[in-house]
Amino acid sequence: MKNQNYPDKNTIALIAICMATLMFSLEISSVPVILPTLEKVLGANLNDMQWIMNSYTIGCTTVLMAAGTLADKYGRKRILLITLVLFGIASLVCGLAQNTAVLIVSRFFQGISGGAMLICQVSALSHQFQEGKERSKAFGIWGIILGLGLGFGPIIGSGIVGLLSWKWVFLIHTPIAVLASILVYGNVAESKDPLAKRLDISGMVTLSLAVFGLTYFITQGGETGFTSTIAICIFIATAISFILFVWVEKNNAHPMFDFSVFKIRNFSGAVFGSIGMNFSFWPFIIYLPIYFQGCLGYDVLTAGLSLLAYTLPTLIIPPLAERLSVRYRPGIVIPSGLFTIGLGFIVMRYGSLAEHPDWITVLPGSILAGIGLGLTNTPVTNTTTGSVSSNRAGMASGIDMSARLITLAINIALMGFILVEGISSYLETVLAHQSPHSLALRSLAEKIASGSFDTLKHDFPQLAVLDPSGTIVHAALVHGVDWIMLYSGIGVWILSLASFITFGKNKTQKIL
Repeated sequence: MKNQNYPDKNTIALIAICMATLMFSLEISSVPVILPTLEKVLGANLNDMQWIMNSYTIGCTTVLMAAGTLADKYGRKRILLITLVLFGIASLVCGLAQNTAVLIVSRFFQGISGGAMLICQVSALSHQFQEGKERSKAFGIWGIILGLGLGFGPIIGSGIVGLLSWKWVFLIHTPIAVLASILVYGNVAESKDPLAKRLDISGMVTLSLAVFGLTYFITQGGETGFTSTIAICIFIATAISFILFVWVEKNNAHPMFDFSVFKIRNFSGAVFGSIGMNFSFWPFIIYLPIYFQGCLGYDVLTAGLSLLAYTLPTLIIPPLAERLSVRYRPGIVIPSGLFTIGLGFIVMRYGSLAEHPDWITVLPGSILAGIGLGLTNTPVTNTTTGSVSSNRAGMASGIDMSARLITLAINIALMGFILVEGISSYLETVLAHQSPHSLALRSLAEKIASGSFDTLKHDFPQLAVLDPSGTIVHAALVHGVDWIMLYSGIGVWILSLASFITFGKNKTQKIL
């Protein structure tokens, strides 16, 4: 009887773990499409919307490297259960939030529990499925679910808003977390590592402070002034935190970041791929719905449908990427994928500047960018872990994920800054000579950047005279988004070149 029940238990365990990964991925890709809605119902400004996304990302980064150590030491099943419960509670608080401050704080705790939950899923799967064929199948299904959550998140989020309300984008995770916890408790096998290393608390704290400080400096710098006393103090504190992080990791007997792996060209070339994907593709998913809703006038559901062209290729291309990686080596495929992402942004930029822009004109660029990400993602993951010895694969994977999340957090903030600067530049050119002192152009630019124009003429009454048809406002937002697309395309091309040069001609290189 025991042997007959074992496969059933494994199947249920896999379902439970896939439910957890679906929640994690949906919270990355479903929330961006509801940000313009949050601007209306919660009065969120552009900075608030950036922090709603970035608090989740920074929370994930904070615990990412430590979660594996905690799971190894105290039990992978136990930590997975704890993170599921915490994720459900944090999601409940997010859904019940009445203001942006509560939502941002609860999103941070959602990110902490989500990041730890992601690492525990991998550990639990590795122990639960140890045989080659069964293991490959389990990880294949897990990867598909992760991709489905990221790919279909925008349409799922917009559909929930259309049928229910924005609150259910968060609240829906609470019952899922409860069900997943019950299934994990009854079916996932417990496992520990008796040789688990000590928790690198000093490394966690210094890295988290450095990431938070730089993100805060970029996000708030436009408002406070980059040369203001508070901004300079934050920048100095950020630099000190990063220097301390490097010092701590170099002097720690068991560091969570072993900088020696960057001497491996394949590893470093792949990390440039991690940075490149999150330099442009994933942070732009926050600003693309603002373009669809603010510039093209789409409702939230139509915007979600339009985003499918951006995300679906990321699900279809990875099998092809794997075959290409084997045939032509990652040192060719990863830089090519990054180049394709950059090309997608440049093509998308020209589509957005068409005489009569709509989702069709940005479709070719969206598809190209998605294809580029699909070509890059899986080869990057396989190369970072495959470039080091097996006992260091977990650490290599942690560096890969940290590089992605840190780059994502920083570029969400940078893109917001560039968007506002692009809008401000346009407004200064068109409106400044008409009303040099009476219009607060910076405040107007930040309001336009949020993508909601409903309250603009109430907050800035002179717009009724200066721009009665809203033509200038729409053109300013298009101009700001144009700056982001140009920044993204050129930036990822530079990273593509850096990746190609770093890989060099070495096909294999590994630390023993």
